[in-house]
Amino acid sequence: MARSVTWTVGDLVVHRVDETTLPPRTGRRLLPAATPQAVAGAPWLRPDFAAADGTLRLATHTFAVAAGGLRVLVDTGIGNGKTRSDPAWHRLATDYPRRLAEAGFPPDSVDLVILTHLHTDHVGWNTREDGGAWVPAFPRARYLVSRAEWDHWAGTDLDDDHRQVFRDSVLPVRDAGLLDLADVTGAPVEAAPGIRLLPVPGHTPGQIAVELRGTGRSALVTGDSFHHPVQIADPAITSTADDDPALAVRTRRALLGRYAGTDTLLLGTHFPPPTAGTVVPWADGHRLLPEPPAT
Repeated sequence: MARSVTWTVGDLVVHRVDETTLPPRTGRRLLPAATPQAVAGAPWLRPDFAAADGTLRLATHTFAVAAGGLRVLVDTGIGNGKTRSDPAWHRLATDYPRRLAEAGFPPDSVDLVILTHLHTDHVGWNTREDGGAWVPAFPRARYLVSRAEWDHWAGTDLDDDHRQVFRDSVLPVRDAGLLDLADVTGAPVEAAPGIRLLPVPGHTPGQIAVELRGTGRSALVTGDSFHHPVQIADPAITSTADDDPALAVRTRRALLGRYAGTDTLLLGTHFPPPTAGTVVPWADGHRLLPEPPAT
């Protein structure tokens, strides 16, 4: 995998820091309505976002950006050495920390970690193992999540999988006093100079997207409001992991209505390379027009 690739967004440089590709079965399990026939109806998905037989390509990565004097990481992926029921996530051993450092963001330099939501594959590198205990991986950082997201999970009777995720990747951050909650329910909330949080509920009740506002241009880290570009072609395609599928569809349609035809760069947390692009009209809907990275 690439060490890191970058896009220039005005005066901001956004780094994609790769963790791992996801196995071909992921798309069939996660987006069952994205059938080979559905993919064939959007030929622009091939070859980058889908294979010739219609199999979706997906990946997991994070985004790092320096903005307003702060070094910011958006989401933290799956993490290493963690017990997970999904074989693709179980006890990973990637060199993600090295890739992050090579992008210019060694763990001790990160000031702010923004979590779009609290699913397993977005919080894993919140922590690292140290002497048999899970400790914050970014010890100087504040970790920021929406209050609605925290309240949802805090008030939920967690199943065994989610309980394990909270034990090793979420609660150690809270217990270290590093967790902050943001009220993101209506208008965008400024998390740092040049960085705004937008409510994008549906996949989870308190999910947020992260808008990066550079001089003259912006980018949007979508979280899982879009798992794959096929949902740009057909926003009615839902994920089996959506908490409220109907709301997730409305959120996607609203985002497409807001950003289609603009120069805002869309950055999907699970979009495989080339990962980023602008939303443009296509047929009777929309497509992602890829934008090659600067490096």
